[in-house]
Amino acid sequence: MNQNQNNSNKKQNVNKLFANIAPWYDFLNHTLSLGIDFYWRKCLINTLNLSSKQRVLDLACGTFDVALAIQKTYPLVSITAVDYTFAMLLAGQKKITKSAKIFPLQGDGRFLPFKNACFDAITIAFGIRNISPREKTYKEILRVLKPGGTFHILEFGSGRQKIWGGLYNFYLKKLLPWIGGLVSKNKSAYSYLADTICHFPQPHELAWEMTKSGFKKVKYFPLTSGIVYIHVGEKP
Repeated sequence: MNQNQNNSNKKQNVNKLFANIAPWYDFLNHTLSLGIDFYWRKCLINTLNLSSKQRVLDLACGTFDVALAIQKTYPLVSITAVDYTFAMLLAGQKKITKSAKIFPLQGDGRFLPFKNACFDAITIAFGIRNISPREKTYKEILRVLKPGGTFHILEFGSGRQKIWGGLYNFYLKKLLPWIGGLVSKNKSAYSYLADTICHFPQPHELAWEMTKSGFKKVKYFPLTSGIVYIHVGEKP
């Protein structure tokens, strides 16, 4: 099996996995993070510097939590929210009011259906881990960003680093899959979550990936003792 087939199979498996947990997605996100995910998203929004009538693309938007947080802070900004899993978009649709300037679209981050240089900023929260190869997405993001536009990643740090004396690592690998599986009846989804976190690049490695792909002024910083990180890069 070649690399393209591997990536295609992974994409289909991830799509099925997220479709299965879509009804429980918001509840488990907030519960398993003890509500800290609201703070993480707020920190992500604080890295944006938007003016009215600018355009934002939110990739791997899930049930629109990031898009809604952006709209709350920047009510005049237009937000295109893209996710590969239609069931996630459907689960979050009830959260979007008629007056919201949020436009959902099913799509693949590696093949974005937008013209060149049409977005002022692009965000992705807890989604870059699920895309392979990431380099294709970086290329597409650089293509659709305007010069000087920024790319903002909110993602888990590598689970290989001991946090809180290993207490977080025990929670991630043992308790999280058990609790997530108990509620959603899909333990494999939350085992997948733990596995992808543990195999994800270290923060400095992800920053190097971004720089190598063409982003400039790449910076990153930890939140909650390094459980998650925010990375920001700019299109030259």
